[in-house]
Amino acid sequence: MSDDTDRSARALAAADALGLSYEVTRHGPVRSLEEAAAARGVEPAAVVKTMVVRLAEDDYRFVLVPGDREIAWPKLRAELGVNRISMPDADTALAVTGYVRGTITPLGSTTVWPVLADEHLAGPVSIGGGAHGVALTVDATELVTSLDATVVDVTDPAKG
Repeated sequence: MSDDTDRSARALAAADALGLSYEVTRHGPVRSLEEAAAARGVEPAAVVKTMVVRLAEDDYRFVLVPGDREIAWPKLRAELGVNRISMPDADTALAVTGYVRGTITPLGSTTVWPVLADEHLAGPVSIGGGAHGVALTVDATELVTSLDATVVDVTDPAKG
């Protein structure tokens, strides 16, 4: 099996273990969030961007962001009670999640990090399935509950 197949299998197994109801969508390469939304048959706002942020050495968080929004760094820092947050480079992101950047999901991550879910996630959403071109459509509330995510206001509408 390829790395992508292994990674998507791990994400799907994690969704099953959590008891999530989901539909898998498989699609070809996409170059933008809008293309991903079209390929998955959802609106851009329903695409969940999973960001991994670094608070300190060996201390990371997953942040689930609706596709039409972006992280508001001051809000996120205030929520986490820190003065500084960074985004790990691609190699570090792979090392701490087991997923390649662009496919990162809390589902089946090699390390379980706390999850923050922006309060604007609602209804059916499409979250990455651990490999390029693999996504799971799930109910946002069920996803947040199953991941024991903290619901927070940490985004602003995306600019342009």
